[in-house]
Amino acid sequence: MKIAMVIVRTLMGLLFLFASITFLFGLITPPPMTGPIKTFNEGLAASGYFFTLLKITELVCGLLLVTGFFVPLALVILSPIIVNILMVHTFLDRSGLPVAAFLVLANIFLAWYYRDRFAGILRP
Repeated sequence: MKIAMVIVRTLMGLLFLFASITFLFGLITPPPMTGPIKTFNEGLAASGYFFTLLKITELVCGLLLVTGFFVPLALVILSPIIVNILMVHTFLDRSGLPVAAFLVLANIFLAWYYRDRFAGILRP
């Protein structure tokens, strides 16, 4: 089980590292968007800070996952981001649904693996 956890944790961390580094350093030009996803992204980009904050958060959490430090904290921080990724790809752009599904399943698996670390905050 530990080997599976390390593999899933590392893959998830590398995915967030890749997504954040390519955005922050402009290494890959994103494909053109149309329709509702374009409107959604333009709204987020209009804030002027959102995508930079998001990608820095993903970078830090990706590093935490890859290195194995503070993994439960990284999972808690990434959970709302992953839910949003799932919602965007469910309702606005289905092309990224497999990656979104992987992130949801990986997050659930890792949260279950680290469930003892969450026990204290889940007690009434």
